[in-house]
Amino acid sequence: MKNRLLIASLLVSFFLISCQKPEANYHFNQGKVFGTFYHIIYKYPNKDLKDEIMEKLKQFDFSLSTYNPESIISKVNQNDSSVVLDHYFLKVFQKSKEVAEITDGAFDWTVAPLVNAWGFGFKNKLDPDKIPVDSLLKIVGYNKVHLENGKVVKEDPRIMFDASAIAKGYGVDVVAEFLESKGIRNYMVEIGGEIRAKGKSDKDRIWRVGIDKPIDDPSSLSRQIQDVITIGNGAMATSGNYRQFYLKDGIKYAHTIDPRLGYPVQHSLLSASVLAPDCMTADAYATAFMVLGLDKSLKIVEKDSLLDAYFIYSDKDGILKIKMTGNLKDRILE
Repeated sequence: MKNRLLIASLLVSFFLISCQKPEANYHFNQGKVFGTFYHIIYKYPNKDLKDEIMEKLKQFDFSLSTYNPESIISKVNQNDSSVVLDHYFLKVFQKSKEVAEITDGAFDWTVAPLVNAWGFGFKNKLDPDKIPVDSLLKIVGYNKVHLENGKVVKEDPRIMFDASAIAKGYGVDVVAEFLESKGIRNYMVEIGGEIRAKGKSDKDRIWRVGIDKPIDDPSSLSRQIQDVITIGNGAMATSGNYRQFYLKDGIKYAHTIDPRLGYPVQHSLLSASVLAPDCMTADAYATAFMVLGLDKSLKIVEKDSLLDAYFIYSDKDGILKIKMTGNLKDRILE
């Protein structure tokens, strides 16, 4: 569902690393996965791990891809009673419920019927003027589903899940945890703009990550960096409405849907970058904050010592403003 931060400076680092001598022990993997691009850098004295990483991501995709009719999430959406839930699906179910409760439903992965209707999901969109919002809201709601004896129980069989607002972040964690299982302590994993990093880069310094300026640009050809921050051990995900949107009759329809109201959000918050220990958490909160807006999001971050956030918003005169939480100012590179 989400627009992610651009790592322009990181891509330069990727290029340099790929050209280094073998004795540097840094491996660089890149390609396409989950309908987007990935870049992975890690220091490892042994063989390249790309094949093993891709096998992990293949298993992950088979669990949570709504574009694969044979995936676990697709079978749950189809009410296939024979489907066996795996640990990937169960972990997303639990994390989604946790974030939904904290954000009063601003994050809700049962939003699939609304996301599809508005044209940002895995089914064809409807005409914005003909979307039956009130009817669709009846089959949306994290409190209308629960787990019972290893099965998903729905109040209404038409309820469907969409993991796109949390799955890329979790996929990043899956790769990061695999690398750590190999004893790797210096790495950066990026999938579709979601990032988790630890240790140092080949430059013997903490990893550097860029945050986009929120410029309307569906083609991603006009990207500009707002700030660059350092990440020594943690994750970051960004959500915004400046790339995934469409215009109809002069009206902008953005991809972030408020699951409580049923409509694309319209407020002054332009992007939210969330830092957390793991990328799945950062991913979910980044989406929720784009629904909640600046003030409510700040209150949530201030209550959680494990979260930090970087918000870009427009004031009443349309001028871009920045609000950071915690100690992020100390991590911004001049």
